[in-house]
Amino acid sequence: MPTTNDIVLRPRFKIELNENNETVLKRFEDLKASQTDFTITRIDNHVFIKYPKKDQHFWSPQLHLEIDEVDQSSSLLHGLYGPNPTVWTMFMFLHFVVASLFIAIGIWAYTNWSLKSDFMIQVSLMVLMVIIWFVLYFAGRIGRDSSKKEMIQLRDVMDNVLQQKKP
Repeated sequence: MPTTNDIVLRPRFKIELNENNETVLKRFEDLKASQTDFTITRIDNHVFIKYPKKDQHFWSPQLHLEIDEVDQSSSLLHGLYGPNPTVWTMFMFLHFVVASLFIAIGIWAYTNWSLKSDFMIQVSLMVLMVIIWFVLYFAGRIGRDSSKKEMIQLRDVMDNVLQQKKP
């Protein structure tokens, strides 16, 4: 795996397909009606594959596919693995809060330094914000790593649909 993907919390991929996008999208719709192991939702040229509510846990992944038409006989599939959007939004909000506090405390520390006052409390709080950021990052990595088996199952569902013969 390239080093650029080592820090990715939401893995992405791209596949060129030698079929029209509507043909592929129709196969995903057909699969939705014929199985109950996964929840498959289609909105325009987007397909979401996820586990049913009863099988989900906090870090359960979902696979978001966007299948764009290139021309009449080919299309491009963009895939994105990620947690439930609510979990991801909360996770990013926490990152934003930590970054905002880091900047605000940094301004407070600089002000105290400029006024020649003690600023060690502020520097300590800034170090704490960095530690919290690392904890959040590694929590995301642990969540992603704990869901690898489920991500492979989602990929298998996608691969099975893509490998089906044209009607």
